Amino acid sequence: MHRYRFLLSRQWVFLTLFAIALIPTMIRLGFWQQHRYQERTARNDLVTEALHAKSVPVERLTSPGHAVTRTEKYRTVTATGTFDTAEEVVVRRRTNSDGEVGFHVLTPFVLTDGKVLLVNRGWIPANGAQTDFPKIAAPPAGRTTITGRLKADETTAASGIKNVKGLPDRQIMLINSVEEARRLGAQVLGGYVEQTAPASKGGSPEQISDPGREDAPLNYAYMLQWWLFAAAVPVGWWFLVRREIRDREEAAAKEEPEEAEPAAV
Repeated sequence: MHRYRFLLSRQWVFLTLFAIALIPTMIRLGFWQQHRYQERTARNDLVTEALHAKSVPVERLTSPGHAVTRTEKYRTVTATGTFDTAEEVVVRRRTNSDGEVGFHVLTPFVLTDGKVLLVNRGWIPANGAQTDFPKIAAPPAGRTTITGRLKADETTAASGIKNVKGLPDRQIMLINSVEEARRLGAQVLGGYVEQTAPASKGGSPEQISDPGREDAPLNYAYMLQWWLFAAAVPVGWWFLVRREIRDREEAAAKEEPEEAEPAAV
């Protein structure tokens, strides 16, 4: 045991305690990454299932005051009515697939029963001063049937976008059916729809792309990485101990001949 006495030194006690603390920390980080992997995989499965589900009339899934659920989000819906461009607004600080900043075009769609569906017709660039209402290509006139993806109301808590007050006329920060119902003085269906058909004439507004899949395998890789790190800590500690023993023994071996050499007569 004499050869391990150095483990009681201040330096080695500190190093050992640090290694002991690292192991459970890394294990917990691995479990956190596992939880993130499971969450993202579940969301990806829900999105895929919703996108491939058969389209249904929008009023089968939502109604005034309804909060769109996780299983209803991204479902393909159809609606028949008329676009009300007089009440059209734009949503600030939105990007397209290339990362360019512009607006989303939100147009009330009056259904045949008089209720209103909020339709995000797509993205347009922020040409000119952002305080001015941009020029927007008109939607189809008269009675129209549209198709799109159902989305939940946007909130600051869910999106991280601050709902700034005092914006220029006909500009908003968040798409929220409750707020739009107050502005329009109408019965507005909960949530909104990202229009996918019919396509805009001339490609403007630019259609919003399908939701991408979250990178769940990356979290799985991080989970394995943290657990491998946890397993490597005691191995690394033992390697350092063995190296310290070897270095001490080599130093002692070099000193022995000098100490054993007889004194000169």
